[in-house]
Amino acid sequence: MDAKKVDKIATIIFYIISMFVVFLLAAFILYILYKGGSMLKPSFLFGKPKLTGVGGGIGPQLFNSFYMLLVSLIITIPIGVGAGIYLAEYAKEGPILRFIRMSLETMSSLPSIVIGMFGLLVFVNMAGWGYSILAGALSVSILNIPSMTRISENAIIAASKRVKEASLGIGATRWQTLAKLTVPTAMGEILTGIILAAGRIFGEAAAFLYTAGLSSKNLNFDLISLSGNSSAFSLFRPAETLAVHIWKLNSEGIVPDATQIANGTAAVLIIAVLIFNVGARLLGNRLMKAYSGK
Repeated sequence: MDAKKVDKIATIIFYIISMFVVFLLAAFILYILYKGGSMLKPSFLFGKPKLTGVGGGIGPQLFNSFYMLLVSLIITIPIGVGAGIYLAEYAKEGPILRFIRMSLETMSSLPSIVIGMFGLLVFVNMAGWGYSILAGALSVSILNIPSMTRISENAIIAASKRVKEASLGIGATRWQTLAKLTVPTAMGEILTGIILAAGRIFGEAAAFLYTAGLSSKNLNFDLISLSGNSSAFSLFRPAETLAVHIWKLNSEGIVPDATQIANGTAAVLIIAVLIFNVGARLLGNRLMKAYSGK
């Protein structure tokens, strides 16, 4: 068999594998939307959960998820992007750099349930914060910082190849090159990594189960405070997210229509994650075209 026939056969096989993966993803999404699509109503999205009776909503859980997302990104982005800049531009090859890379690879491979147990021991118990948004945000940040660092590092290295030598050659300093050219050129890929991290935060359950708690009490938006338990914006109050809410409904089964609510919550969750992923691709491509002059 000649090389052309082998290449055609391999190409067909890879196309079949790719189509199969796409089919599995489409089937999964359509099944989730079919089971929970009927629940996607304003009364469900913004209503309060009911401990008894039928027709509970997910308003508090939806707010908790977005608030947890915001707090987690505030922690993850500076550390992840800063570490990526350091590894790409300032770190020198040696035992320290190898140790840092090994630590990042180890952290990125840890199961989320292990991170949840670590957060329970350190942030909830040792720090004395109890089940809180801050404990959950710090725990899930441990999961996202390694991937955010690697994405930022690769983006900055790729951008440096195009602009670094030219900038330094015309007299710009290293920091001017980094701040004015390298980081803006790499911003498309960095933002893609940020939005993908946001999707992971939004869908995380195991880490939040042990750190953020299962409380879904009524939220008080009249008082704006980052401490205490009375304000909806407090960092030290328990917060049940959408993913944890699904687990709670399926494990406890107290509400009569728990299955329908869980299916509707799963539909909301999968739509949000799809929006994050599609948004990451569109925004990344748009920024890449803008900085490349296209």
